[in-house]
Amino acid sequence: MASVTVRRSVLLKAIVTDKLKEEVSAELQEAADEIARRIEELDTAGRRYITDLQRTDLQRAMALRSQVETEKRRQDEVRARLLQRREEVGTWEKGTEVVRGTIEGYVEVNEGDNLAVLLGGTELVVEDDTVKAIRQLSPDELSTRLRDAIAAGDGEEDAGSDLLGRIQTP
Repeated sequence: MASVTVRRSVLLKAIVTDKLKEEVSAELQEAADEIARRIEELDTAGRRYITDLQRTDLQRAMALRSQVETEKRRQDEVRARLLQRREEVGTWEKGTEVVRGTIEGYVEVNEGDNLAVLLGGTELVVEDDTVKAIRQLSPDELSTRLRDAIAAGDGEEDAGSDLLGRIQTP
């Protein structure tokens, strides 16, 4: 029987421990601090450039000032969301599972296989960097989880969305 090996995404989940909470909290704080540094750099560089530009083209300087302020507000909103998520990490209960992201893996596909399950139905569960479970979801479980994820709005794109995901019980 013919088969082919294909690349797929594997859902990476972590069991909440004190160590995980500390790591995720530190990652989020670091990301928020980096954004704050970028905002400061943007503000400093923007002021300097705008001051020089005002001497030659006041209209362009005003337009640039508006763009800089818009970008600073956008970055500040991202930073606020990261800090809010950092606070949420403190509420995670030990033993629950959180989505940490996806990793790539390979799977052999044969004629007659359920492609949806092979490509989207695998979860890798870790606890403090030790693999605790590898789950292959049935087609029904996969459909139910996809419906639940769509209903919960997991498709939102924002900074750190892969980092945290939503809490799920084991």
